[in-house]
Amino acid sequence: MNRLFRSRTDNKITGLCGGLAERLGMDAMIVRLLVIIAACISFGTVAFVYLIASVVVPKAPYGVDNYFGRFRSY
Repeated sequence: MNRLFRSRTDNKITGLCGGLAERLGMDAMIVRLLVIIAACISFGTVAFVYLIASVVVPKAPYGVDNYFGRFRSY
């Protein structure tokens, strides 16, 4: 089973959306837009969950480049 990691290479704020995009096999920009839209619709609940997940989800290990092998982040 693949674990979710925050991306070290595809990050804008914390790397959570980049890591989630790599995990789901999607483009990171689409995930970021979905998170922004969901945060606006949910009156900030998604933003709170994003902050908590950014603390709980670990960064990707060093030396592991594109750990799910679907997209290149650079």
